[in-house]
Amino acid sequence: MSSAANAGAGEKTYFEQQRELVISDVAAVRDMLHSRLESFTDARQSLENVLQNLNKLNRSLEGVIAVGNEFSQVEGLWSQFENVMAKEPEKEGTKDSKEGAANDAA
Repeated sequence: MSSAANAGAGEKTYFEQQRELVISDVAAVRDMLHSRLESFTDARQSLENVLQNLNKLNRSLEGVIAVGNEFSQVEGLWSQFENVMAKEPEKEGTKDSKEGAANDAA
């Protein structure tokens, strides 16, 4: 009867005290897990955004490379033209120097 008298007077039994401690610990763990879940959700969303931006960048780079490849034939022609133009003045320069030497000797 003393337990009933204690309960009636507002005092809690050892079991009730321990139960409240466990309930508060469970609530604290639940709150911690909830905040971690929110953090993981935010991190997942951020990683998805990074992946989307990387895919956009990849498509842009592929476009730039494709445009660059279209100019490879033009670049080849200009290189050939440059090589031809670089060789001709040398030939004329050697002819002029030979003619000049022949005129000097005469």
